[in-house]
Amino acid sequence: MKPHAEIAEVWPRDGRIRLVGRIHGCPAGGTWRLVLTRRAHPDQRLDYPARTDGDRFESEWPVADLAASDYAAVEEWDIHLSDGEKELRAGRQLDDVRGKKKIFVYPEQRIDGSDVSVRPYYTIKDNLSLECRTGGAA
Repeated sequence: MKPHAEIAEVWPRDGRIRLVGRIHGCPAGGTWRLVLTRRAHPDQRLDYPARTDGDRFESEWPVADLAASDYAAVEEWDIHLSDGEKELRAGRQLDDVRGKKKIFVYPEQRIDGSDVSVRPYYTIKDNLSLECRTGGAA
């Protein structure tokens, strides 16, 4: 299995999203950062510190950081953990649950002062991403 950031907990609430997990398949030493990459515009990236303890990591960010004026009706952001050399895709691969996209449904949060809603979701490959919708429910 490829090295990745194995997600254990997703906490979307109070205008923030918090992730807890473990670094799987590679050395966990050094300084790690959580990186959000806008799928339609890969040059747009948001970067946040990740606290580590051994192979365990934790990071959070405000959903307001995902506000943009040039959004299409639906925008997606992919989540990675990076140490500056490696980028590990965030997801949940080590359990027996396949097809998380239809099983795990997280609540949306509306960005204050906008009509954009944000919610975490699992992709068809059981990776974790973010969906931002303009005007309607995510």
